[in-house]
Amino acid sequence: MKNDDLSEEAGGEENFAEMLERTYKKPSKLEPGQKIEAVIVKITADWAFLAVGGKGEGYLDKKELLDTNGKLTVKEGDKVAAWFLFSENGEMHFTTRIGSGPAARAQLEEAFRNGTQVEGTAVKELKGGFEIEILGGARAFCPFSQMGVRREENKENYLGRPLRFEIIECGGRNVVLSRKNIVEKERRIKTEALKASLKEGDKIKGVVTSIQKFGAFVDIGGVEGLLPVSELAWNRTENVGDILSTGQQVEVIVKKLDWENGRLSFSLKDALPNPWDLAAETWPAGSYQTGVVSRLAPFGAFVTLGEGVDGLIHISRLGVEKKIQHPSEVLAVGQTIEVKVEAVDRENKRISLIPAEISREAEIDAAVLKNYQRGDSAEVESMGSLGEVLKKQLENKDNGRR
Repeated sequence: MKNDDLSEEAGGEENFAEMLERTYKKPSKLEPGQKIEAVIVKITADWAFLAVGGKGEGYLDKKELLDTNGKLTVKEGDKVAAWFLFSENGEMHFTTRIGSGPAARAQLEEAFRNGTQVEGTAVKELKGGFEIEILGGARAFCPFSQMGVRREENKENYLGRPLRFEIIECGGRNVVLSRKNIVEKERRIKTEALKASLKEGDKIKGVVTSIQKFGAFVDIGGVEGLLPVSELAWNRTENVGDILSTGQQVEVIVKKLDWENGRLSFSLKDALPNPWDLAAETWPAGSYQTGVVSRLAPFGAFVTLGEGVDGLIHISRLGVEKKIQHPSEVLAVGQTIEVKVEAVDRENKRISLIPAEISREAEIDAAVLKNYQRGDSAEVESMGSLGEVLKKQLENKDNGRR
């Protein structure tokens, strides 16, 4: 190689070194709480190593990347958002959990400025809200009014549940959180999906989220609707809690969809067999049945024959020896009574009843009268004192006509 070639090569190396020196910038120092996005280059038994450029090697506790079942949620080559904690012996430690360690305050302030959501758990009920433990250990406060779209009466449902929050205040020592916008956004997305597929009359599964005097609220996949007390069962229901409980899974029929006003109405009884469909076969006219007095009204007494099916004894059928003013004079709610089915109107869901005692007396009287009119005196005599009385009454009537 010629000297001038060596000189040229040496000069080239020098020029390259100068260029590298001019373009190289000393990496800036990371501050605790500073957020970066880095690629996971290696995952070991305990650590995940992050590529943080010329700043050095980054370490992230592998436990932070596991789900509740202990399975990894990422793989090598994936990019993660992490917050710088501290450097030790040339090793840079990071966390994906906002609010941990000495950098907690800086992390929370940055999350507040950037609108970054944080994960937390309601650990204690306070006056006006909950104390929230943010994933990482920092504590914050969330008012009841900011926990969701509809105020949940049973506040214990929130305790111990991992939830996503927005930071709406981060000043001084106070950190205030909210779920309201998150829940509203999720609800809008799920509502749009349901609007495209759900229609009135559909049967759908849901979970009871709240019990009220007037009914229960049911979640059908991020969207809630009302299950009125009148739609709980075919029989009359006074207390919703006797049938449903919070967290219970149910299958309901969609009764009404009012997307414009955000009102959905469900029915539980419509998802069950209608007992009136077989009423005429189960309680046929002319048969004797045993029921329980369920309600008294000025015009008569309602008697429950089976679940969801009541019959009516009209007040005119209740007075045996004298006319009564109210069914309570001869009957009481909860009383067991034998009745005869007089008529069944399945279409209008009505069953007419007669007290069995009165019906049987009428049947005996009719039989005596029929036999007497046929001249079957032996048959009449065999019916005992009632037949004798009726015979004498008829004879007196006949003598009066002569």
